[in-house]
Amino acid sequence: MIPVREILFDICEDERVFEEDVDLFESGILDSYATIELLCRLEDEGTEIQITRIDRNLLRTVEGIEKLVAEAE
Repeated sequence: MIPVREILFDICEDERVFEEDVDLFESGILDSYATIELLCRLEDEGTEIQITRIDRNLLRTVEGIEKLVAEAE
């Protein structure tokens, strides 16, 4: 399984990514640039997620991103 939290921490350098149910956008952890970086890093790990085909709400939490990754694998 791809270490989504570790990738997010590497990109955002914010330990709140390890908290449960934190809203990544509302908290300011994730912005549009970091989202693109995340998608690129996931692609480097072998998982391609097309942003135009997903529910943006799933990107709001680490759990949602992990769900997207699991569905794409």
